[in-house]
Amino acid sequence: MKLSRRVMELAESATLAVSAKAAQMKADGIDVVGFGAGEPDFDTPAHICDAAIAAIRAGQTRYPKPASGLFATKLAVCDKLKRVSGLDYSPPQVIVTSGGKDAAYLLCHALLDPGDEVIIPAPYWVSYPEIVRLAGGVPVFIAGDESNDYKLTPDRLEAVVSDRTKLFLFNSPSNPSGVTYHPDEVRALAGVLESREILVFSDEIYDQLLYMGQQTLSYAATSEWAYGHTVTANSASKTYAMPGFRLGYAAGPVDVIKGMCKLQSQSTSGAATFAQVALAAALTGEQDCIETMRSEFETRAAHMHKRLTSMPDVRCPQPTGAFYCFPNVSGTFEKLGVAGSTEFSSRLLEEAMVAVVPGIAFGIDAHVRLSFASSMEQIDKGLDRIEAFLR
Repeated sequence: MKLSRRVMELAESATLAVSAKAAQMKADGIDVVGFGAGEPDFDTPAHICDAAIAAIRAGQTRYPKPASGLFATKLAVCDKLKRVSGLDYSPPQVIVTSGGKDAAYLLCHALLDPGDEVIIPAPYWVSYPEIVRLAGGVPVFIAGDESNDYKLTPDRLEAVVSDRTKLFLFNSPSNPSGVTYHPDEVRALAGVLESREILVFSDEIYDQLLYMGQQTLSYAATSEWAYGHTVTANSASKTYAMPGFRLGYAAGPVDVIKGMCKLQSQSTSGAATFAQVALAAALTGEQDCIETMRSEFETRAAHMHKRLTSMPDVRCPQPTGAFYCFPNVSGTFEKLGVAGSTEFSSRLLEEAMVAVVPGIAFGIDAHVRLSFASSMEQIDKGLDRIEAFLR
């Protein structure tokens, strides 16, 4: 049976592929250190699990009503966005989705017509380009200078805006680099799009995992215009260690959210009801669990960055958010006899038993991504192997 062109042309998620290969090697008895995972290594906090279990036992296992999300969960989302981001939203402006990825998918399909352009800063999260293409959009990639950690400047953004631009995908803190835009930098980018009919998808999934005193600002909070032209997206996966619950949420203009809700009613029928109860408990319950994880990630971030930058011919942006390092390893390519990040990553896995994600999957072939969502013991074990591999 011949598959559709859209599926035949679709690239598999590189991060999931690396994690799957490492898991298979471990199952085969090979001692692999995996730096591919984009999920916390902490258990979901007990009070969140308790809320999910109680909801199941109370019979909250039927379809969510409405499909766009339980009213109580939407209220919890509004409370969180006000408390953390200073944004005022009401339940009709909110959708609860089956993971953060689903929020991006629904938005692109609700907004884009064939040929519409979507600006995607590189390095980018691996799924962005494929989601855009599946919706008929045209990805327009743009990167800042490496000396500025690839962060966009207003002139770079201005240079790629056209009369076909429909959407700007903005992610801070960044997956894969861990780099975070300062509030002044966010305001400057927002100024470029002020008064233009371009929607912004602001991916703020790592908004509470910040290090070294880093400050950030929600894109929608930069101006009244930005607020009316931004879909602010987040997830339970990273902040609350809930990736398996498959919960995301987005808030924005009512007409856009309604379009996303309409699509959701004809696709997933909404996020699992008992999981939405757990999300409400996460967003409104005690928040000490966030600081426990954030503090540990901050220690790991500094440690991994210090070790990577001490290796010969390796450069690495300082991660100030998320849980990734994104070192530039291109200085080692000639010595190793490799042509790019894919071959580098393959050799590293086969010869050193260390799994990293090739940077080409994120739009920058000179780099690889390492997750420090792992114990310090595993981090050092893997870095020792990388150091030996590069000698």
